[in-house]
Amino acid sequence: MLLAAVCVVAAIGTYLTAPRPGGRMDPASTGPEGAHALVTLLRDRGVTVVVASSVADAENAMRPGTLLLFAQSQRVTSDALLERLAATPGDLLVVEPTSRARARLTPGIRNGGASVSSTAPNCTLREANQAGTVDLGPANTYVENAGQAITSCYSGALVRYRDGDRTVTVVGSTDFMTNAGLLRAGNAALAMNLAGQRPRVVWYAPQHIEGESPSATSIVDLMPDRVNWIILQLCLTVLLIAVWKGRRIGPLVAEKLPVVVRASETVEGRGRLYRSRRARDRAAQALRGATLQRLLPRLGVAAGTSTPALVIAVAQRSRSDPETVRHILFGPLPTTDADLVHLARALDDIERQVAQR
Repeated sequence: MLLAAVCVVAAIGTYLTAPRPGGRMDPASTGPEGAHALVTLLRDRGVTVVVASSVADAENAMRPGTLLLFAQSQRVTSDALLERLAATPGDLLVVEPTSRARARLTPGIRNGGASVSSTAPNCTLREANQAGTVDLGPANTYVENAGQAITSCYSGALVRYRDGDRTVTVVGSTDFMTNAGLLRAGNAALAMNLAGQRPRVVWYAPQHIEGESPSATSIVDLMPDRVNWIILQLCLTVLLIAVWKGRRIGPLVAEKLPVVVRASETVEGRGRLYRSRRARDRAAQALRGATLQRLLPRLGVAAGTSTPALVIAVAQRSRSDPETVRHILFGPLPTTDADLVHLARALDDIERQVAQR
């Protein structure tokens, strides 16, 4: 039993002391950006801290004499919800508001730029003078709008004014209220003085978007606008390169034949085809045409020379009878295989005689 009790106590202690992650200004988060330390200090001081998770919770918890601490205003995206918060009774402490939240909740001020992170109060506000010099971190500053009388501290990073029966306080930074920022300079005193100015505070720091139902988004919707232009330029570049390269046909490429066929085999193959078809006339014409093509350059005669002139030139060069030469080169076609063989031999003789002389 004693061992079981020790285990239970150890488990409870571990749970209570274990770090609790969370978002910025989350009252339950013990991380550097959380606000668990400030909430604990306020409760130890006797301040009742009511954590609101929605605008409706904040409306229900607010009453006269209560302070509404509103942070993470970028999470509230609806103007109607902001106006509902502005209509709640009690005082208002707005921490680092967006321009939309500032216009709806604190119309008495306008944005004045940025201030230094560490500065003295230099104002008559009691909460600021008690805290002294603080380290706010990067902070926005504010100035009066439309002649509104305001109290400005820390070079405008902290302002306060009266709006009817309520007191409106605006701070341009949340860093000094976080767990990590409380230990710097007089940050803890300033955070305690501002958030604990009323015995009851409603803490509203939304950790999720409120005001718009999330819609189905695609990867295209998540891309920045510049990505579309980059993709368009890349497509245009690829198109221009394709047009530029496509017009270049390039040099001819020599390819080796898959099979090398000798000239003798080609002659024999054509001869067998002529023989199988009994095409003696075609064979004779092929022999005479090849002989004439070889004789013309040797004789120095043009290709368009007439037949009588060509016969005379061959007869004179070979010292043969012109009528015999005419019969061999331009005579009737052979009708038998023997006549074709005789014709081939006669053509070889004429070509040899011309070449020798």
